[in-house]
Amino acid sequence: MNTTLDSALVWMRRDLRCVDHAALYHALRQARRVWCVFLFDTDLLDPLPRQDRRVAFIHDAVVQLDAALRELGGSAQHGLIALHGSAIDALPRLAAQLGVQAVFANHDDEPQALARDAQVRGRLSEVGAALYTSKDHVVFERNEVLTGNDTPYGVFTPYKNAWLKKLEPFYLQAYPITARAHHLAPIPPEPGLHGPAKRRIPTLDELGFTAPVPLKIASGERGGQALLDDFLARIDLYDEARDFPARKGPSYLGAHLRFGTLSIRHLAQLAWERAQAGSKGAEVWLSELIWRDFYHQVLHHHPHVIGHAYRREFDALKWVGGAKGKALFTAWCEGRTGYPLVDAGMRQLVQTGYMHNRLRMVTASFLIKDLGVDWRWGEAFFAEHLLDFDLAANNGGWQWSASTGCDASPWFRIFNPVTQSRKFDPEGRFIRRYVPELAALSDRDIHAPWLAPGPLPAGYPPPLVQHDEARAQTLARYGAVAQATPASVWPRQKR
Repeated sequence: MNTTLDSALVWMRRDLRCVDHAALYHALRQARRVWCVFLFDTDLLDPLPRQDRRVAFIHDAVVQLDAALRELGGSAQHGLIALHGSAIDALPRLAAQLGVQAVFANHDDEPQALARDAQVRGRLSEVGAALYTSKDHVVFERNEVLTGNDTPYGVFTPYKNAWLKKLEPFYLQAYPITARAHHLAPIPPEPGLHGPAKRRIPTLDELGFTAPVPLKIASGERGGQALLDDFLARIDLYDEARDFPARKGPSYLGAHLRFGTLSIRHLAQLAWERAQAGSKGAEVWLSELIWRDFYHQVLHHHPHVIGHAYRREFDALKWVGGAKGKALFTAWCEGRTGYPLVDAGMRQLVQTGYMHNRLRMVTASFLIKDLGVDWRWGEAFFAEHLLDFDLAANNGGWQWSASTGCDASPWFRIFNPVTQSRKFDPEGRFIRRYVPELAALSDRDIHAPWLAPGPLPAGYPPPLVQHDEARAQTLARYGAVAQATPASVWPRQKR
């Protein structure tokens, strides 16, 4: 196809790679000259603590992306333009300085991002440039998978069935970048635009951040590919190993999916092909990728889930608040609940920025249904600490645990933290790693140390609550809402 634009700009956001990249492909296909920009957006960065793992992960990925674009463009004069400022001001100014007719980016359906994009689009129009966005972050988005009545799905299993029925090789094809890489343009040398001072990627210090403790996960395309290679060697056992936090079971690719250092199409294709060949592990992992699509379409169709229950009747739940609620929440955040598996999971999160998926469910259920604390408090804490934080998935997971979501765990199903501990960390290996004060306890006693003979190990607290009593209070809390809600609004629960 012949190019139709003289020049274009690709705005890299949550897609920090230069392979199989929808926006980059469309720009290279339509414009004679193409530049790429990453914006360290002060509207997003300024509210963050000055030491943030996600900023460090992004920064390293951006450095790698700059090097990859130089190689793709064929010279040291190519690469990534890096800006530090507000997208609403800096991006239109850059577009005007470059004289581009269009800016290409990939969809970001988070409400704050949509509002930002609307403002940027208006400002770009003032300088004669259009903003075009494409699907890149999920396999199917928005209205691509609907019911027979053209309404969004509210339960995962039928959504998954429709997703799989719709899937065909076309949707997993990679966008070919290399064949059109000659359209990448050298960065102009004009002083004050992107000359020597601005073509270099700013350091973390220059961005106002300090380096965090070393990341437990490698960043960028190289780091993502290394993790993927490792996972593919054990993906066939994923279904058996994924629930045990002391085992190397998960893919550990969440952050790379969140920041787009790996292509979701490539991952889904690998999982699909292995599943078709009979791999149960790959089939289960593909289902996890479909959950990710599901939560993104829920956010798109029901943005009220940010701050409210998907099922509005559950906004009436009465949570433990005040000084008592804050004290319980603080103990949970600090891993001092007296329930070892819960505490181990919370300490893993705070120390590493990662939490095993089984423990995300266990810790969330404990906060909500043992401590009686508002699920939104926990959602916000995870949002602050998770390296792989994704608004749609985090909200969906918390609403599932709180039984307030569209496809939630039934409110009367309540995890027993001791039973979960004995089942998924039977030898206490994970607990001993993050709660070393319990290391001397036997495999039998480590799951409920208050029942062990003798005093509790020094420094470890007694349980904040008794599970059976907390369970009864939770059943009453949710039961009051259920009694006040017409039976016709309650969906059939399946998972």
